Amino acid sequence: MAPSASVRNRKGHASEPARTAEPVAIIGMRGRFPGANDLDQFWTNLAEGVESISILSQEEIKAAGIPEQISRLPGYVNASPVLDGVDQFDAQFFGFSARDATLTDPQHRLFLETAWEALEDAGYDPAQVSGPIGVFGGSELSTYLYHLYQNLEALKYVDGMQLMVTNDKDHLCTQVSYRLNLRGPSVVVQTTCSTSLVAVSLACESLQARRCDMALAGGVTVRVPQRAGYFYVPGSILSPDGHCRPFDANAQGTIVGSGVGLVVLKRLSDALHDRDNVRAVILGTGLNNDGNDKVGYTAPSTRGQAAAIRAAHALAGVSAESFGYVEAHGTGTILGDPIELSALTEVFRASSERRGYCGIGSVKSNFGHLSCAAGIAGLIKTVLSMEHKAIVPTVHYTAPNPAIDLASSPFYVATQLIPWERNGTARRAGVSSFG
Repeated sequence: MAPSASVRNRKGHASEPARTAEPVAIIGMRGRFPGANDLDQFWTNLAEGVESISILSQEEIKAAGIPEQISRLPGYVNASPVLDGVDQFDAQFFGFSARDATLTDPQHRLFLETAWEALEDAGYDPAQVSGPIGVFGGSELSTYLYHLYQNLEALKYVDGMQLMVTNDKDHLCTQVSYRLNLRGPSVVVQTTCSTSLVAVSLACESLQARRCDMALAGGVTVRVPQRAGYFYVPGSILSPDGHCRPFDANAQGTIVGSGVGLVVLKRLSDALHDRDNVRAVILGTGLNNDGNDKVGYTAPSTRGQAAAIRAAHALAGVSAESFGYVEAHGTGTILGDPIELSALTEVFRASSERRGYCGIGSVKSNFGHLSCAAGIAGLIKTVLSMEHKAIVPTVHYTAPNPAIDLASSPFYVATQLIPWERNGTARRAGVSSFG
């Protein structure tokens, strides 16, 4: 799946094509990412160009259960984007017994905690909201369940149904709806790397169709153990040195980490009426699939990506000329980045011949690929950039990938924190996430 969202802040208007979708306001958001357990620290890391990837010691790798004869093999990369506090959970607050909390995948725990925090950021107590609140999100395959099965003897008797409810992807969103007493649609989304932005797109559609009056949308990935490296295989998407370099001449791949993020959404007209804190406005989203129009199942497609981006622009009723920034999928892979820039350039060139006027970046340069939480990390980064009126640097960027004709494209890559000027229009951005 390949969603692309057109997002802008609420101030500023320009003459644009007719909008075909009701705008949706982002009125709250929360996230926890490698190196940042709150969004204030997240913004500081972004603004200062901090890379939050840990280089692991042999002691840490051994403690994670990786035998030394494995970790010392050529090709083993001792790096990991670590998310702090995944073993902590306020079980009593959410009505869990200690045993139930122990049996629950950290992905479910973090998603539930972050859902509460996002509603709190929006200024809403779910017990005091009369209308239906939807929940849309997704998680990765539970690696925690594997460790539970390895320790069944220590856990004594464990019911199979209980393990399924506390670890299976299907129960991620409905657990949130149950624990917080939310009565809108509760939908688990699974589209691999694009999961969290597809969740946002479906949440917008649910709000526009009046199926709910408010919605939580996002994603979570927590892989355990976290302090473990990985094997580099030539030709794979993984980086040989544990660093991710989107758009750069030295780009060789990405690294996979853990994170969680959710946004609280509301129809813009309702948000303004209720005097909510509108942090940004989603004007339109695009969602599609490539079919078999690519060299392989996991490969990207220029035509498919361009179609999704073009659909988002059309639904939003905006021209590419009005964009000041694009938060790209930007995996730093040899194949992926050139295809993504080609697709973006194709869409932008339909309405503008200008060069180098629109910033482009990827949060993966800060901490790698967060899988099901990757898209929401990029969306939250973009909203923070709008609020701080600044475009942040892309870490490790020194020179453009020779397969990308950046000089004749509409885009430039920021290497330091720079002001995001309005230039007479709204601050507007696109956010892409491709699965």
